Amino acid sequence: MTLFHGIQEVARNPDNLTKLAEGKTKEIYSIRGHEKYVLVRSKDSLTAFNAARKNEIQGKGRIANLTTTHIFQYLQLLGMKTHFLCELSDTEMIVEKCDMVPIEWVARRVATGSFLKRNPGVKEGYRFSSPKIETFYKDDAQDDPQWSDEQIISSGMTKGGLRIGKEEVDLMRRMTIAVFKVLERGFQLLQCSLIDMKIEFGVSSEGALVLADVIDNDSWRVWPNGDKRLQLDKQFYRELQQVTQDSLKELLSNYEKVMNLTGSFMKNEKEQARCLIVMGSIADKGHAEKIANELRHLGIQPILRVCSAHKTTSEALSLVSEFEDGHPTVVIAVAGRSNGLGPVLAGNSALPVINCPPASDMLREDIWSSLRMPSGMGCTTVMGAEEAAWAAAKMLSNHDHLVYGKILCAQLNNAIGIYKASVAVR
Repeated sequence: MTLFHGIQEVARNPDNLTKLAEGKTKEIYSIRGHEKYVLVRSKDSLTAFNAARKNEIQGKGRIANLTTTHIFQYLQLLGMKTHFLCELSDTEMIVEKCDMVPIEWVARRVATGSFLKRNPGVKEGYRFSSPKIETFYKDDAQDDPQWSDEQIISSGMTKGGLRIGKEEVDLMRRMTIAVFKVLERGFQLLQCSLIDMKIEFGVSSEGALVLADVIDNDSWRVWPNGDKRLQLDKQFYRELQQVTQDSLKELLSNYEKVMNLTGSFMKNEKEQARCLIVMGSIADKGHAEKIANELRHLGIQPILRVCSAHKTTSEALSLVSEFEDGHPTVVIAVAGRSNGLGPVLAGNSALPVINCPPASDMLREDIWSSLRMPSGMGCTTVMGAEEAAWAAAKMLSNHDHLVYGKILCAQLNNAIGIYKASVAVR
């Protein structure tokens, strides 16, 4: 039995659960025999203004939990580390136990709400070219005051044995931006604008900073077609002059819409982005397979073919024309000595073509046939199978939100690797 299923079986027995904490909208339980994990149960409660306004709405806990699990599953599909382990029920999930950093990280694409009050003179709707990041210290008694980087660092807080210093603050900022961008792209596909978002981080039992807590419809502003009047988020509740059963019914409907929207993030409603890898001969297959494997990791469908520009020119042109159907496609030409394959395909097709010649003893001489192009080719040459796949992925990322997300999360993981190395030596 896997850990995944074993912990689910234990957690389904109420006798194995002990309540650790209860907040305004959720309860947290320890799980007997699994000290590294906790159960998070979403409540049917909705609050605003530090619980000055509060209502119980049947079904809200289910929607909040499913929205959160959709988001964490989406982020993990893209390669981002979070505290999420699995969904247990409609209202419960199991997550890695973390020592929470008491800072809310807010990313904004559009100026609205409290930002306008703190920054008089900025007009509502001002768009930030890069997400605007703000941080707030979690303290209900002080109404969650805004903190600067310097305040966070100077507080000297230590969580899970990790002192939160400048490097940790920088890393959380980078993670916040990455989370916002991939969620923003997901909503864009569904004709919705992610206006702003708040998230939190925790320190795992291994001492790693990870995305934690919950991310549901209370965590952001979402405007269909960028129209504030159509807002689907918690701000609708905050702005109610009077809370009625009809208004709560409309609110629950809005929350359910967002739950369904986030459930679509892991789907690609369009066909999967693809890359045609054309080999000059079967001898190039090993190199082509390396490219294909990296493409698969990036969420791109590789299609391998063999065709010679010198010996079967008409067949090569016929092959590439099959893929000029409007579907996002990049061609990678894998040929070495006297590489006419890439230039011939590029010169007779509007598809982007990348040369990626395999390594050989004669590469120093052969490479010039991939580098020196006649005018009007637009044919790129990339050395290395992994780099060719990445070049293709970046060309396709504007057409496929999953490819875009995998690129951002891979870049984030590179930064996390450098951070870990720095921690190890300091």
